[in-house]
Amino acid sequence: MRLQKFSLPFSVAAAALTATALFVSPQATADPTAFAVHGPDPTAQSVQAQRGPYATSRTTVSSGTGFNRGTIYYPTTTSEGTFSAVAVIPGFTESESTMSWYGTTLSSHGFVVFTLEAEGGLDFPDARADQLLAALDYLVNSSSVRDRVDRNRLGVMGHSMGGGGTLEAANERPSLRAAIPLAAWHNTKNFPQVQAATLVISAEGDSVASPASHSEPFYQGLRSAEKAYLELNNGNHFTTNSYTPTVTKYAVSWLKRFLDDDTRYSQFLCPPPPPDSNINEYRHTCPV
Repeated sequence: MRLQKFSLPFSVAAAALTATALFVSPQATADPTAFAVHGPDPTAQSVQAQRGPYATSRTTVSSGTGFNRGTIYYPTTTSEGTFSAVAVIPGFTESESTMSWYGTTLSSHGFVVFTLEAEGGLDFPDARADQLLAALDYLVNSSSVRDRVDRNRLGVMGHSMGGGGTLEAANERPSLRAAIPLAAWHNTKNFPQVQAATLVISAEGDSVASPASHSEPFYQGLRSAEKAYLELNNGNHFTTNSYTPTVTKYAVSWLKRFLDDDTRYSQFLCPPPPPDSNINEYRHTCPV
């Protein structure tokens, strides 16, 4: 009789506890902006593909406050919410066209990408940093694709003096999530305010911004929690100005991991690859 007496209340209590657990489960209460998973599960082949899984479009910007003209590349789908965004600027005397492949490739992997023409071809890194930040502000506040952009997931990239501008922009705006300086050049070597996860890409044979004088000191001086140093084997100062599978693999994986917080891409960054015909050296903080 005792078992009969207490069986009903016990079952009711158990059901109540189960229901409570369902309502307070981590998934139910998690911040929906904590991560942004876009696209199918990545593979070793997909991360280095010149064209990713997304159909894309582009729109030109004739001018803006604080930056020159440029091109915005973006995924055409409207069914996946907003996408992370990155602004990209070329180097000394270079035109926007030298960075255009980042627009077509990265947007097809699920990013909004704004490639810029520098205000002046002779602009030094600090001026290029200001232009990168102005372009990001325009992208999230005024551009025709602003509703497609997650304003909390922004990054910067640039080549040569544009790479130096990338480091300076991240130093000026610590809220940026990711930065990728490409064969970067800057007289300043330390950027103590950088909090963005930073992938420094250099080339072994760069005679303009040699790794020993530029990229290596940049990497060593960074205090950001996550950073990596990729030195391309037999590359030169302009190797990153056109598509290569190696640069694509690490740029896509880095932006996915640190702009989107998508840990599916950690496998391509950690453990580090051994030196091979494409990579002379890779240093890292090994993200998880």
